Amino acid sequence: MSIGAKSRSLRGIAAVVVLLAVGATGCADVVEGAKAGAKKAVRQRSVFSLTTGDCYNPNSGVTDTEEFSVEVVPCTEAHEGQVVGEFKIEREKEYPGEDGTTQIADERCPAVAQEFIADTWTVPEGVDLFYYFPTSESWKTGDRAVSCTYAKDKGTFTGSLRSDDLDADQLAYLKGSNALYEALWANQPEAEQVEDDFDGYKKQAKSVGIALDMHLTALKGIQQPETVKLRSQLENAAEAWKKAALAKDTDAFYVAYDLAFTGIDPNKTVAARKELKLATTVPADDAEVWAD
Repeated sequence: MSIGAKSRSLRGIAAVVVLLAVGATGCADVVEGAKAGAKKAVRQRSVFSLTTGDCYNPNSGVTDTEEFSVEVVPCTEAHEGQVVGEFKIEREKEYPGEDGTTQIADERCPAVAQEFIADTWTVPEGVDLFYYFPTSESWKTGDRAVSCTYAKDKGTFTGSLRSDDLDADQLAYLKGSNALYEALWANQPEAEQVEDDFDGYKKQAKSVGIALDMHLTALKGIQQPETVKLRSQLENAAEAWKKAALAKDTDAFYVAYDLAFTGIDPNKTVAARKELKLATTVPADDAEVWAD
């Protein structure tokens, strides 16, 4: 989602409307509605002022293309979104266009978000990654900020998404696991058939194999029984990914890929996650992919 440049505050107008409504009717239900309106009005903030950790309700809808201001609320209250990280576009001299800024956000927001939410399995169902980025107009005023957020298109959720108080074993596991699945999806070829982009699929397999090796190295420091068992399973998967990356033809690739892909099925990590006291409910999107 992009953002636009507009007056930072609508509080004065909103307050006048509230007072007129109260004066005109005096009804109890209108008074309560006026109080709610006033409460929302004083919580309005420019999207330019959002900071990491802020919980908010967009005024125009989560998926609208532009947003000028949002209602910032305590995270203990029901809300539609939370800012989970931010960065500035620094290497672009000219405005990269909406497609260009979207691509930059696509590439950087997942990594930025993981610094805030180490365990993505804790994210409520229906809550997805969105972002606010500069428009061509706000770029001219010096705006270079991208706010990475997790938000719910329909409905609300309660509580902060921040992952706090994780121990060394938990962090080691999550860092490797997150990198593994990021390597898988970030390198997913557009072609649905391996025959249509054999090199692309082999490149993906190589990237996943490298990430999986790093994950296995981190897991060696965790000596809990279920995690040790998982490491053994992932070692077999790593070998399959390497074979897929080196496959001479598509038939050999398919044989290796079948073992490789099923070897990193998130469902097979649940026991280790439970042992490490991490979230154990496989995200719906992942569950659907590995159910096929």
